Amino acid sequence: MFKLELPSLPGMDDYPPSAFYFKVTLGATLGLTDASFQEVSGITAELDTETVVEGGENRYVHTLPKGMKPRSLVLKRGIAPPYSPLVMWCRSVFELDFVLPIVAQPVIVSLMDAHKLPIRVWSFANAYPVKWEVESFGSTKNEVAIENITLSYTYSNRLI
Repeated sequence: MFKLELPSLPGMDDYPPSAFYFKVTLGATLGLTDASFQEVSGITAELDTETVVEGGENRYVHTLPKGMKPRSLVLKRGIAPPYSPLVMWCRSVFELDFVLPIVAQPVIVSLMDAHKLPIRVWSFANAYPVKWEVESFGSTKNEVAIENITLSYTYSNRLI
């Protein structure tokens, strides 16, 4: 029996990709990953629009683009040690009473395949922490203590 074999395209071996294998790289870590993250959310692009009513036309309204909506990237992980570059960056923003200027830096999120190669990559320009939250503790929980770090950024690009 004849079986037709189609050539595999690059990046299609593991389609659809798994959402659990990813890495986050901060500008301050010089290309090294800072820590394992449990979750990354906020990878989104959305236009802000305005509605314009045309005089004398009652059947529809025009929706016009104004620009990109403000966006934020949320990193979720177990509480990291104090020498973590991300923790030191957050402390410099939230605990130094704005004595020093806030240092924005690039952040890269990569979705990886089974061979540790990136199959999707997003870059976030001029990111800086705007919220640093520790999730609640509970005496009846048997869970890892989690911190959420919300980053604001100027714009993002999907590189791959």
